[in-house]
Amino acid sequence: IISTGFICFVVSHMLKYLGTGTSGNPDIAEFMFVLEVDDTEVLYCDASKKIVEPRQDGVKKMLDDNPGAQREYTQECFEHQPGIYQNSISNLKQLLNQSGGVHILQCMIGSEVNENSGEVKGFLQLGYNGEGYLEFDLKTMSWIPLKPEFNIVKQTMDGDRNLIKYLGNLFGTILLERLKMFLDYGSSSLNKTVLPPVSLLQKTPSSPVSCHATGFYPDRAAIFWRKDGVEIHEGVDPGEILPNNDETFQMSVDLNISSVTPEDWRRYNCVFQLSGVSEDIIIKLNKTIIKTNLLPIIIAAFVLVLIIIVAIGIVAYKKKKGKKLK
Repeated sequence: IISTGFICFVVSHMLKYLGTGTSGNPDIAEFMFVLEVDDTEVLYCDASKKIVEPRQDGVKKMLDDNPGAQREYTQECFEHQPGIYQNSISNLKQLLNQSGGVHILQCMIGSEVNENSGEVKGFLQLGYNGEGYLEFDLKTMSWIPLKPEFNIVKQTMDGDRNLIKYLGNLFGTILLERLKMFLDYGSSSLNKTVLPPVSLLQKTPSSPVSCHATGFYPDRAAIFWRKDGVEIHEGVDPGEILPNNDETFQMSVDLNISSVTPEDWRRYNCVFQLSGVSEDIIIKLNKTIIKTNLLPIIIAAFVLVLIIIVAIGIVAYKKKKGKKLK
């Protein structure tokens, strides 16, 4: 059964940059970055291998249609950012009196736009050798050191007015324009929706009935039980959204039926709603469609009984044969 949805999903899109610079290990790229839109990888860069690679067909077309964007990402990957990362690692090694060994500097930048309200959120976090290093506060436009030894770095970076001005432009304009371009060209893959099959499962006749949806995309979804058309919470145990190995998701919600009379089953149904889809999937609580684990139990019991019968037969045969020999 399909019906109109009741839950209003907050639709938002995020562009995320994940950059990594390393020193001290020739087997690891000195610099690489990944761009993600809504947790989907769209662009990959490896400075050591001279690779700037689109990870979606729409992004390849975007770069082909916009040579300026192609040139910009290539320059960032091969020319501008590797030097910044290596200089930063060198400065941190001096600050912390480090020498030799492998050192890693990581940067994560994100910009998220709420399509419902137009609100824009952003973040910038730096990590060094696997630990938090600095965060940028967009409200105060200043750096926050995550360890006392990085206070001196904060003071230096707060005093770099050109950097602060650039970051204001980065979060106010650049990231939003890039996000819009990725969404425009990658709408078919980035905005796709996949509805799942929804099933009712039960381990034993006295167990809760689980309403299970698997194979949906994106992960903005809801699943719940209703009684007489109204969502209920008593006797309901909701589960978390979990990833599948094929980039889709699954979730379930359990209903305790111990106090539900057979006559009242028809008053209950399970509802699945997916962001971007205006219709719901509704499954009525019905014993005839519930999948159970009874068959394996019955088969196991039958096999056990068969083994016992065979064993008894063998023992009886041996006793009878023994008497004949006497």
